[in-house]
Amino acid sequence: MTTNPGRLVAENFDLVIIGMGSGGLVAAEFACGLGVKVAVIERGRVGGNSLWTGGVPTKALSASAKVAHTIRQARSFGLEPVDPEIDTGLVFKRIHSIQLDIAGTDDDPERFRDMGVELICGSGRLDGPERVEVTAADGSVRMLDTRFVLVCTGSRPVVPAVAGLAEAGYLTSESLFDRGRAPESIIVIGTAPAAIEMAQAFARLGVRTAAVQSGPSILPHDEPELVQILERVLMADGVDLALEVELDRVSVEADGSRTVHGRQHGQSRRWCAAELLVVDGRAPQIGGLGLEEAGVAVSPEGIEVDDRLRSSVPSVYAAGDVAGRYTFTHSAAYEAVRAVRDMFFPGKGRATEAVPWCTFTDPELAHAGMTVTEAEERLGDDVQVWRLDLTHSDRARADGTTSGAIVVVTHKNKVVGAHVLAPCAGEMIHELTLAIREGVTFSSLGGLIHVYPTLSTGIMQLAGEAAFEKAESFRWLVKKGRR
Repeated sequence: MTTNPGRLVAENFDLVIIGMGSGGLVAAEFACGLGVKVAVIERGRVGGNSLWTGGVPTKALSASAKVAHTIRQARSFGLEPVDPEIDTGLVFKRIHSIQLDIAGTDDDPERFRDMGVELICGSGRLDGPERVEVTAADGSVRMLDTRFVLVCTGSRPVVPAVAGLAEAGYLTSESLFDRGRAPESIIVIGTAPAAIEMAQAFARLGVRTAAVQSGPSILPHDEPELVQILERVLMADGVDLALEVELDRVSVEADGSRTVHGRQHGQSRRWCAAELLVVDGRAPQIGGLGLEEAGVAVSPEGIEVDDRLRSSVPSVYAAGDVAGRYTFTHSAAYEAVRAVRDMFFPGKGRATEAVPWCTFTDPELAHAGMTVTEAEERLGDDVQVWRLDLTHSDRARADGTTSGAIVVVTHKNKVVGAHVLAPCAGEMIHELTLAIREGVTFSSLGGLIHVYPTLSTGIMQLAGEAAFEKAESFRWLVKKGRR
């Protein structure tokens, strides 16, 4: 304990984590396993965006929507189709029960307290490079001295500046799942992957859905060829997909419904629905943390960190959305562990840039490394593109899921990019991500035996083609004649 004249007595810790979302949860557990004295400050619910407003509820929503879609499409499986009666109140009840189950088990605050974590409810603020001030809801204050600080405060939804939007009222991911049921009709505004996921899910659940995008296509960071296929799937599912829209204003009609006014390809257009859902990216939560006063450099993207995830103040690290690298749950958890490792282990760590991602539509669209265009622009010659349409996958044909493809980008036979549009693409992308990170030749993946029939067999098929092409260049070595 240290005493400062006129100030509270400070408690001593090895590590203070601000924020107990996906990054803070994993960091706290990892640090406790190292015998580190840890305090975690959380002003809201343990579990963060992923559990309460992000990955868990959106995937649960999509799962229910997929069942409804499959029932409608039963004829393609040789069964009599049925138009399901959908009560979205029951769908939302299921979502909430899943959240509560996770909150009461893996993300239970008591589980972390039993590990030895000091879990403090309140708002944390840096009071110097190695001190954190915590203010509880009742106004009481605690001072924590620490060797290191890890900021894991995540991000918040970005709302576009559109005239009348605030007055009309709108939903975001932070308010959508507090409802008891889905709206009767909805307009989804925004270019974030979650916007596309939720638009498809609502349409499949019988909610009249429009998705309004400002760009020429959805998912601008993914492989364009596969994005175009996914756009066709969304429209076939009933999503009114409007691209290249310039939003003008939002108005409220006499019956309380909302109307979005805009221009598309030079023509005025209107979209009307009971509710608006804004899913237009996220901004780092850096306000009120005392960062700049403590000397921590920040930018609009978040806390500026080096490849060890250290801020401009060596004792202060950041991980996840607030660090401005990637806004994914899996990246936040990875970065948090890397940061703790760098703090307490000898040597220097380095956070990898080989971070895959997946948009969880149906089919899923997964991405790792460079797109075809990026590879050609950055690497020039010796870039090859290997493509397998799912119509050539035995498993996809058996499952009736042939809308998709596998695209692998290589440079001098090494994998530099991989893109998969397929059911469970998020499960398939990992071996290709490993190949990118480790500099593995694509042809060598052809020698890895894949279980048949699986969608991943398609990766082996493509890699086998690369291996056969290489083998053909050595035809002159083939033994001739009799033994």
